[in-house]
Amino acid sequence: MTEPAATPPAPPTDAAAAAPEDPASTPPALSEEVAAIAAGYTFDEPAIELGVVLEDDAPVPAAGVRIPLSMLNRHGLVAGATGTGKTKTLQLMAEQISAAGVPVFAADIKGDLSGLASPGQASDKLLARTQKLGQDWQPRACPTEFFSLGGQGLGVPLRATMSSFGPVLLAKVLGLNAVQESSLGLVFHYADTAGLPLLDLADLRAVLTHLTSDEGKAELKNIGGLSAATVGVILRSLVTFAAQGADAFFGEPEFDTADLMRVTADGQGVVSLLELPDLQDRPALFSTFLMWLLADLFHDLPEVGDVEKPKLVFFFDEAHLLFTDASKAFLDAIAQTVRLIRSKGVGIFFVTQTPKDVPDDVLAQLGSRVQHQLRAHTPNDAKALKQTVATFPRSPYDLAEVLQQLGTGEAVVTVMDPDGTPTPVARTRMRAPQSLMAPTPADVLRPGIAASSLMGRYGTAVDRDSAREMLARKLEAGAATAAAERQAVESREQAERDDRARREADERAARESRSSGRAAPRSRATPRAERSVVQQVVASSAFKQFARTAGREIVRSLFGTARRR
Repeated sequence: MTEPAATPPAPPTDAAAAAPEDPASTPPALSEEVAAIAAGYTFDEPAIELGVVLEDDAPVPAAGVRIPLSMLNRHGLVAGATGTGKTKTLQLMAEQISAAGVPVFAADIKGDLSGLASPGQASDKLLARTQKLGQDWQPRACPTEFFSLGGQGLGVPLRATMSSFGPVLLAKVLGLNAVQESSLGLVFHYADTAGLPLLDLADLRAVLTHLTSDEGKAELKNIGGLSAATVGVILRSLVTFAAQGADAFFGEPEFDTADLMRVTADGQGVVSLLELPDLQDRPALFSTFLMWLLADLFHDLPEVGDVEKPKLVFFFDEAHLLFTDASKAFLDAIAQTVRLIRSKGVGIFFVTQTPKDVPDDVLAQLGSRVQHQLRAHTPNDAKALKQTVATFPRSPYDLAEVLQQLGTGEAVVTVMDPDGTPTPVARTRMRAPQSLMAPTPADVLRPGIAASSLMGRYGTAVDRDSAREMLARKLEAGAATAAAERQAVESREQAERDDRARREADERAARESRSSGRAAPRSRATPRAERSVVQQVVASSAFKQFARTAGREIVRSLFGTARRR
């Protein structure tokens, strides 16, 4: 983990404190409109600073725009066209939330957010801007932990088991239709009831292959509504998914989402950045994996209700990827998670180009809005602009014009005040981040990542006994049993053939003997035949003995030589 190089603001000098007030330096009185806006953002509780109100394109330092910490778990939206400052707004919010002792999670898609780990670099242009805002800018870094999906990139590997990922999220990644999604759910249910742990893609492929094999066809029939053709479609989708490198994302050790909620010894929240340099190759996996993180947090965290500050703030960058081509079941799961996770102390900010990228059920639950410039160069852009204006509270601004006229680093803002009431819509010039507004070089990050305690826990993949190995053993055992049965059948059939051959040989020899008048040679007798021969010999000897005895008695009787008794 990269520790911050914090630089506290310099205290005012005695000369400055003793100097008389210069009338020229006295801030001008606020206009009625600006004063009303400023009053709406004046809170008695801790808040993060977003910027100051703009009046006639000039910043008004006395009219600050901020979000109460206690309202961060009411969620929010940061939107705007490409290049209008969304990433810098995310960076600004993340470093202030961290400084307030709240952990932050964000996806670093372009690598720009890695600058949070390094203190900012001053420039004349930057200081001139911050002075106009009344911002006491000091370079400051945040304690930052870097992660990567499955270890494919710079950071601690993030993995999830196939079972915890679940069929609904996986169906979103694979692009399955409703029927195929429900069928995938049946496969997960079968694996669970059969005691087959699904830890990685190989386990799920093994179960699907088993169900379509000769050995598993009977089990496939017992799973209602699941056809071999549908299983084949899912199996082919998994093969394609694995070819994109997804094998590395599923397995063990599974990431414990509690490790996203760490605070340093000096009370700063750790900023966890998921590095996604190859997002364009697997956008659905990225967005769905982040959804798994949220779902897992929701499952594990206790209910806390309203809190002074959240336990974690989650930034969902490129949010449109999450909702594109999503099934109704998936969208329902997102809406439910966003609605209920607030009571777990987790705040979610979606970062995207226009509010229309977010479904209405989700958009309705976002209490804070930071809208950067929108462009209306096409009919679709004009429609998106009109829809965006309709999502804001009533205000004195002509938002359709203002949203097109905003400069880089400017936004239209409305948030929830501590009472849960929307604040006035404010045209705002955003403050500048104090961390580096550029990527931190990889060579600077690698030593800290290698020394991280989390790398020791999650750095090495584990392949324990699961569905793939169990089914392989079952197949081997079945093959061995089948081989033994075949051997027994073959032995029995061979014995029958041998016995039949001996009988045929004896019969042939007997026929030849009768035709030639000779005693027929006998083949080796069977045990039964041998017993018959012995019985014949014994009977013949007894008859001969009886004949001799009877003959002597007859002769003696005739000649009077019989023995007297």
